[in-house]
Amino acid sequence: MPVRAVVFDIGGMLFDWDIGNLYRKLITDPAQLDWFLTHVVTPAWHHQHDEGRDFADTSAELIAQFPDQADLIRLYAPRFGETVGAPIAGMHELVADLAAADVPLYCITNFSHELFPPFRGDHAALFDRFIDIVVSGAEKLAKPDPAIYALALKRFGLAPGEGFFIDDRTDNVESANRCGLIGHHFSGVEGVRAQLAELNILA
Repeated sequence: MPVRAVVFDIGGMLFDWDIGNLYRKLITDPAQLDWFLTHVVTPAWHHQHDEGRDFADTSAELIAQFPDQADLIRLYAPRFGETVGAPIAGMHELVADLAAADVPLYCITNFSHELFPPFRGDHAALFDRFIDIVVSGAEKLAKPDPAIYALALKRFGLAPGEGFFIDDRTDNVESANRCGLIGHHFSGVEGVRAQLAELNILA
C-alpha cells in the first residue's frame, strides 16, 4: 500500500530539547548543575509527565525528596518553554514543503498534557500545518508502547503501510514499524528527504 501521510515526532526532531537549556540559566556552578540534572530534575522524572501525570503531583514528590531544591523544581513547568531550543536544521522547511504538496501531516509526541498546549501556541504557525497530534500525556500512553501507535493509526485514519513515521529514538521507530507505520530513524533532514523521494512523497 503506498504511503500517503507523514507522521512526525517533535522533541529532538522538530526542535532541540534539553532540560539543561533552562537550568544553565539558573545554576551557575557547573558541578552543582551536573548534580541537579543527574539527581533532581532528570529525564526520567520528566517522563512521568509524558505518561500523563500532573506537575503538581510530580513536583510535590520531588520537593519532598529534595526540599532544598524546591524553588528550582517549582520553576520547571512555568518556564518549560525555555527547555526548548532551536528548530532542528531544515525540518521546519521540510514540513512547509510537505504541506505545500498537500501531503497529510500528523504528529505522535511524548509530551505532557499540561505543557503541550502553551508550547503549541508558541509555535502555531508550524503546528497549524498538522491535521492531528497525538499527545502521550493526554492519552496516558507513551512511546514506544504499541498502544499509542494503534491509537494514532485509528485516529489518523491510516491503514498499515500508509504512514511514514520519523523519530530520533530507535526504540520508538522499531515499535512503530511493528505496529504498521514505516519508521525512519532521524539523523538529519537529508536522510528524511532522500527516503521521502524514494517513496514518491516529495520530489
